[in-house]
Amino acid sequence: MTLSVSEYPDIVSLTTGLTSVLSESMPSLCPVTVLHREAHIYRSTFPSEVVTCRLNDGRTLRLFCKYSGGQNYDSHGHRGGVAYEAEVYRRVLGHSGNSMPRFYGTYTDVTRAQTWLILEYLDDCLRLLYKEPDALITCAQWIGQFHAACETLADEQGLSFLVKYDKEYYLGWSRRAFRFAGPLHLRFPWLAALCRRFEEFTALLLSSRPTVIHGEFYPKNILVRDSVIYPVDWESAAIGAGEIDLAALTEGWAVDVAGECELAYRRARWLGDAPPDFAARLGAARIYLCFRWLGDNDEDRREEGSLMRFEQLHDVGKRWGMIGP
Repeated sequence: MTLSVSEYPDIVSLTTGLTSVLSESMPSLCPVTVLHREAHIYRSTFPSEVVTCRLNDGRTLRLFCKYSGGQNYDSHGHRGGVAYEAEVYRRVLGHSGNSMPRFYGTYTDVTRAQTWLILEYLDDCLRLLYKEPDALITCAQWIGQFHAACETLADEQGLSFLVKYDKEYYLGWSRRAFRFAGPLHLRFPWLAALCRRFEEFTALLLSSRPTVIHGEFYPKNILVRDSVIYPVDWESAAIGAGEIDLAALTEGWAVDVAGECELAYRRARWLGDAPPDFAARLGAARIYLCFRWLGDNDEDRREEGSLMRFEQLHDVGKRWGMIGP
């Protein structure tokens, strides 16, 4: 796959940057020589590539390199960018005890004003989108264990850099969704009442003991290799209600599969003894996720993806008594 010159460093800069990063953990094996590079097949918001380099002892090493690339849309404070994601790897993920790619470090390319995130490249992985439902249940266990482990970290001063979901954060999404809907209020007359009532449901999300969450724990952001789970794209990590990650993971799946995931999550996070309002909090999380996407930007709300979100919002709102039949 061809690399864009404007988004990716030239070969000299790449060699210098990787040598600088790797020399911190393996100084005797540097400098490195770049042998091959290709754009990553699963590109997300930021440009990324897979780089094969040769170490000083002749061994080869495959690296995943993500670049800030001049991207600066923070999605109303929801996304933190490459430098933010790097701090999540540095200060959080390595202490959780869960499966993660090795974090090698970051590099600042001053000539391009870019931050690089350098990770171990995981060969032979598939996105969860292409796996069987059993893998989804394994992911529910993974995120339940992660949330349990991170509850004790959430209040540490070293994690104060993380976005913290509070009442105003949640309500911001419903207010923007209301505003962006424009003429669609005629098509969805229930929307205004649901937006007003969402404040009641933010209390449920805030009643949950906060933990570190991924923020967009959708199957497209989860890699699987030999039944081992590797969530990626942590630039939306935050302190919030863990049920949000579970809601994202199970969105759109059949009721029986989602139920199995919910059971697996409860067992992993609370050894099965979930809080009595767990189901209601999960419902509130599903409503939040609909508002999260409908309130993201002021583009045409009539596109197919947005209309699907309105349908989801209506179904969840009706289930929890927020709107009439």
